[in-house]
Amino acid sequence: MTSSRQRLVVIGNGMAGMRTVEEVIRLAPGLYDITVFGAEPHPNYNRILLSPVLTGEQAFEDIILNDESWYAAHGIRLYLNRKVVAIHRGKRLVTADDGTEAHYDRLLLATGSRPFVLPVPGNTLRGVLTFRDADDVQRMIRASVTQRRAIVIGGGLLGLEAANGLANRGMSVTVVHVGEGLLDRQLDTRAAALLQSSLRARGLRFLMQRHTAALVDDGTGHVCAVRMADGEEVGADLVVMAVGIRPNTELAEQIGLFVDRGIVVSDTLQTYDPRIYAVGECVSHRGIAYGLVAPLFEQASVAANHLARLGIGRYQSRVTGTRLKVTGIELFSAGNFVGSADCACIVHHDTVAGIYKKLVIKDDCLVGVCLYGDTADGAWYVELIRTRASIAAIRDQLMFGPPEQDLGTLAATATATATATDIEADSMARME
Repeated sequence: MTSSRQRLVVIGNGMAGMRTVEEVIRLAPGLYDITVFGAEPHPNYNRILLSPVLTGEQAFEDIILNDESWYAAHGIRLYLNRKVVAIHRGKRLVTADDGTEAHYDRLLLATGSRPFVLPVPGNTLRGVLTFRDADDVQRMIRASVTQRRAIVIGGGLLGLEAANGLANRGMSVTVVHVGEGLLDRQLDTRAAALLQSSLRARGLRFLMQRHTAALVDDGTGHVCAVRMADGEEVGADLVVMAVGIRPNTELAEQIGLFVDRGIVVSDTLQTYDPRIYAVGECVSHRGIAYGLVAPLFEQASVAANHLARLGIGRYQSRVTGTRLKVTGIELFSAGNFVGSADCACIVHHDTVAGIYKKLVIKDDCLVGVCLYGDTADGAWYVELIRTRASIAAIRDQLMFGPPEQDLGTLAATATATATATDIEADSMARME
């Protein structure tokens, strides 16, 4: 490395941060002397695939994206198991918890998110875990060897993945959820009920619309039960909290960057300090904090474009679909999949095949979709939602996917009518 290179320091060794680094290297090889700080002791890995590691379908080594040799091959200075505790903006200097320092010309914050822990008595007892990183998975795997009863608090995606993984490892698992339906941010009530029925048939137990009041100590500092708000106690040797995540903004707040539900960034992924960029789950863009991979990778691409001094990238909020796979069941949703009084719904439910589809239409435009069991047409439905294409001519066939004729004219017309003002209004509506 030569001293003439600019210095890029990256705080966070996760998927969004490293995707940005990969893009910078591709777009501007040799521009930066790159230093990466990772709080975990592991190289960059695919966090989405932690669930197959928990179930035993994959080993942790199988989900590593960039091993340590990759960093070395690209001349990247990598500090693992080092948490950055201070940033001095005046000196353009970051300091890790072991005293390691690095100067920067450009700084990329990719600090991700942290799991939310319910503020209830007993939440620090032994046997109480979260499900967020590789170490959490290893702790769950070790617990499953000697423990038999698990309670997972949270009926969202992470909670169901944790429950499925622990059940596959032989534990008796109960899911406690405050909502009326599972995956209530991704599924309507009918699809949620189908999912719950399927998971119950596989041995999972559910306590719905129940609030956790406390975790009970067995007298040795280890959890032995979960006490509900109504006083019922359910025995547990292991409790996994999967009740949501929060953007990790601690460093940004310490140095006075604007934080509002995340580190606030512009369309170029710059913070209010033009030398500091931010990407990933720690970010708030136009009032939205994202947790899905697709928008985070789009952020990485835009940030890299500007770090590489091309200066032409712009990140815009847009409709994206949520594609999930829970214990082998394909799920997909996008837009206003619940519907409202001024919407019409087309529903198809094949109980034999285990397929449920719901399309929500307003003013001859598709505005939402919820798919259970068959998600093959999800991307096409998202494109119709995004472009606001009129579906009047194909309404009767809409449930069966794209028509056989060329859709180029339809897409071009829809794109032309989706003005910049429309897109902006749609983004603002989702912020509210």
